[in-house]
Amino acid sequence: MNEFVILVDEKDQQIGLMEKIEAHEKALLHRAFSVFIFNKKGELMLQQRAASKYHSPLLWTNTCCSHQREGESNVKAGRRRLQEEMGFVTDIKEVFSFIYKAPFDNGLTEHEFDHVMIGSYEEAPNVNTDEAAGYKWMRMEDIKKDMENHPAIYTEWFKIIFNKSYEKLTHA
Repeated sequence: MNEFVILVDEKDQQIGLMEKIEAHEKALLHRAFSVFIFNKKGELMLQQRAASKYHSPLLWTNTCCSHQREGESNVKAGRRRLQEEMGFVTDIKEVFSFIYKAPFDNGLTEHEFDHVMIGSYEEAPNVNTDEAAGYKWMRMEDIKKDMENHPAIYTEWFKIIFNKSYEKLTHA
Protein backbone atom coordinates (compact mmCIF):
# COMPACT_ATOMS: atom_id res chain seq x y z
CA MET A 1 0.00 0.00 0.00
CA ASN A 2 1.38 3.37 -0.99
CA GLU A 3 1.69 5.92 1.77
CA PHE A 4 1.02 9.56 0.94
CA VAL A 5 2.25 12.77 2.56
CA ILE A 6 0.54 16.15 2.66
CA LEU A 7 2.42 18.72 0.60
CA VAL A 8 2.29 22.17 2.21
CA ASP A 9 3.49 25.70 1.65
CA GLU A 10 5.62 27.61 4.16
CA LYS A 11 2.48 28.55 6.12
CA ASP A 12 1.49 24.86 6.49
CA GLN A 13 -1.41 25.22 4.05
CA GLN A 14 -2.10 22.00 2.16
CA ILE A 15 -1.26 22.24 -1.55
CA GLY A 16 -1.51 18.58 -2.52
CA LEU A 17 -0.76 14.95 -1.78
CA MET A 18 2.17 12.87 -3.01
CA GLU A 19 3.45 9.35 -2.49
CA LYS A 20 5.92 9.44 0.42
CA ILE A 21 9.04 8.19 -1.38
CA GLU A 22 8.45 10.52 -4.35
CA ALA A 23 8.12 13.54 -2.03
CA HIS A 24 11.42 12.57 -0.37
CA GLU A 25 13.13 12.02 -3.74
CA LYS A 26 11.99 15.48 -4.92
CA ALA A 27 12.69 17.14 -1.53
CA LEU A 28 9.24 18.71 -1.48
CA LEU A 29 7.97 20.41 1.67
CA HIS A 30 5.42 18.23 3.47
CA ARG A 31 3.71 18.03 6.84
CA ALA A 32 5.26 15.83 9.55
CA PHE A 33 5.37 15.48 13.30
CA SER A 34 7.85 14.53 16.01
CA VAL A 35 6.77 13.25 19.44
CA PHE A 36 8.89 13.60 22.56
CA ILE A 37 7.78 11.54 25.58
CA PHE A 38 9.23 12.36 29.00
CA ASN A 39 8.96 10.56 32.33
CA LYS A 40 8.59 12.19 35.77
CA LYS A 41 12.39 12.24 36.15
CA GLY A 42 12.60 14.50 33.09
CA GLU A 43 14.16 11.77 30.94
CA LEU A 44 13.31 11.53 27.25
CA MET A 45 12.34 8.19 25.73
CA LEU A 46 14.60 7.68 22.72
CA GLN A 47 13.81 5.23 19.95
CA GLN A 48 16.43 3.29 17.99
CA ARG A 49 15.10 2.94 14.46
CA ALA A 50 14.66 -0.57 13.09
CA ALA A 51 17.41 -2.03 10.89
CA SER A 52 14.87 -2.42 8.05
CA LYS A 53 14.11 1.33 7.76
CA TYR A 54 14.75 2.77 4.28
CA HIS A 55 16.82 5.59 5.76
CA SER A 56 18.60 6.17 9.07
CA PRO A 57 18.43 2.51 10.19
CA LEU A 58 19.56 1.78 13.77
CA LEU A 59 20.06 5.47 14.56
CA TRP A 60 18.70 6.97 17.78
CA THR A 61 15.92 9.52 17.53
CA ASN A 62 13.01 11.06 19.42
CA THR A 63 10.22 8.81 20.72
CA CYS A 64 8.38 8.65 17.40
CA CYS A 65 7.82 10.63 14.24
CA SER A 66 5.92 10.27 11.01
CA HIS A 67 3.49 12.01 8.68
CA GLN A 68 -0.11 13.04 9.19
CA ARG A 69 -2.76 11.50 6.97
CA GLU A 70 -5.11 13.75 5.03
CA GLY A 71 -7.76 15.10 7.41
CA GLU A 72 -5.93 13.85 10.52
CA SER A 73 -5.04 16.34 13.26
CA ASN A 74 -1.44 16.61 14.43
CA VAL A 75 -2.26 15.23 17.89
CA LYS A 76 -4.35 12.36 16.50
CA ALA A 77 -1.50 11.45 14.14
CA GLY A 78 1.03 11.57 16.97
CA ARG A 79 -1.11 9.34 19.18
CA ARG A 80 -1.65 6.89 16.28
CA ARG A 81 2.07 6.53 15.60
CA LEU A 82 2.95 6.24 19.30
CA GLN A 83 0.65 3.21 19.39
CA GLU A 84 1.97 1.78 16.10
CA GLU A 85 5.67 2.27 16.85
CA MET A 86 6.02 2.15 20.63
CA GLY A 87 2.89 0.25 21.68
CA PHE A 88 1.31 2.82 23.99
CA VAL A 89 -0.90 5.89 23.93
CA THR A 90 -0.69 8.91 26.19
CA ASP A 91 -1.88 12.51 26.09
CA ILE A 92 0.31 14.76 23.98
CA LYS A 93 0.22 18.44 23.12
CA GLU A 94 1.77 20.43 20.32
CA VAL A 95 4.39 22.87 21.57
CA PHE A 96 5.87 24.38 18.40
CA SER A 97 6.51 23.80 14.71
CA PHE A 98 9.27 24.68 12.28
CA ILE A 99 10.61 23.86 8.82
CA TYR A 100 13.80 21.90 8.22
CA LYS A 101 15.59 20.22 5.35
CA ALA A 102 17.95 17.24 5.77
CA PRO A 103 19.45 15.31 2.81
CA PHE A 104 20.48 11.66 3.21
CA ASP A 105 23.22 9.60 1.59
CA ASN A 106 20.65 7.50 -0.30
CA GLY A 107 19.41 10.46 -2.38
CA LEU A 108 16.32 11.13 -0.29
CA THR A 109 15.69 14.42 1.52
CA GLU A 110 13.47 15.21 4.47
CA HIS A 111 11.96 18.65 3.86
CA GLU A 112 9.34 18.96 6.51
CA PHE A 113 7.00 21.35 8.23
CA ASP A 114 7.44 19.55 11.53
CA HIS A 115 4.92 19.77 14.38
CA VAL A 116 6.67 18.96 17.65
CA MET A 117 4.58 17.42 20.41
CA ILE A 118 5.35 16.36 23.97
CA GLY A 119 3.75 14.04 26.48
CA SER A 120 4.55 11.98 29.55
CA TYR A 121 4.65 8.25 30.23
CA GLU A 122 6.13 6.14 32.99
CA GLU A 123 5.98 2.56 31.75
CA ALA A 124 8.18 0.53 29.43
CA PRO A 125 6.88 0.66 25.85
CA ASN A 126 5.81 -2.40 23.89
CA VAL A 127 8.08 -1.69 20.92
CA ASN A 128 6.97 -2.75 17.43
CA THR A 129 10.18 -4.34 16.10
CA ASP A 130 9.21 -3.50 12.50
CA GLU A 131 9.53 0.16 13.50
CA ALA A 132 12.09 0.28 16.31
CA ALA A 133 15.06 -1.85 17.36
CA GLY A 134 14.83 -0.62 20.94
CA TYR A 135 14.42 2.29 23.30
CA LYS A 136 16.11 3.96 26.25
CA TRP A 137 15.44 6.82 28.66
CA MET A 138 18.04 9.60 28.79
CA ARG A 139 18.33 12.95 30.53
CA MET A 140 18.37 15.91 28.14
CA GLU A 141 21.82 17.04 29.35
CA ASP A 142 23.20 13.54 28.69
CA ILE A 143 21.71 13.47 25.20
CA LYS A 144 23.27 16.85 24.48
CA LYS A 145 26.73 15.64 25.54
CA ASP A 146 26.38 12.32 23.72
CA MET A 147 25.18 14.08 20.56
CA GLU A 148 28.27 16.31 20.65
CA ASN A 149 30.58 13.31 21.12
CA HIS A 150 28.78 10.82 18.85
CA PRO A 151 26.68 12.74 16.31
CA ALA A 152 26.68 9.87 13.78
CA ILE A 153 24.46 7.67 15.99
CA TYR A 154 21.53 10.14 15.89
CA THR A 155 19.07 10.91 13.09
CA GLU A 156 19.56 14.18 11.23
CA TRP A 157 16.11 15.51 12.12
CA PHE A 158 16.56 14.70 15.79
CA LYS A 159 19.86 16.61 15.88
CA ILE A 160 18.20 19.58 14.17
CA ILE A 161 15.16 19.60 16.48
CA PHE A 162 17.23 18.97 19.59
CA ASN A 163 19.81 21.69 18.89
CA LYS A 164 17.25 24.21 17.65
CA SER A 165 14.75 23.60 20.42
CA TYR A 166 16.67 22.37 23.47
CA GLU A 167 15.34 25.15 25.70
CA LYS A 168 11.74 24.75 24.50
CA LEU A 169 11.84 21.01 25.12
CA THR A 170 13.44 21.21 28.55
CA HIS A 171 10.97 23.86 29.75
CA ALA A 172 7.81 22.65 28.01
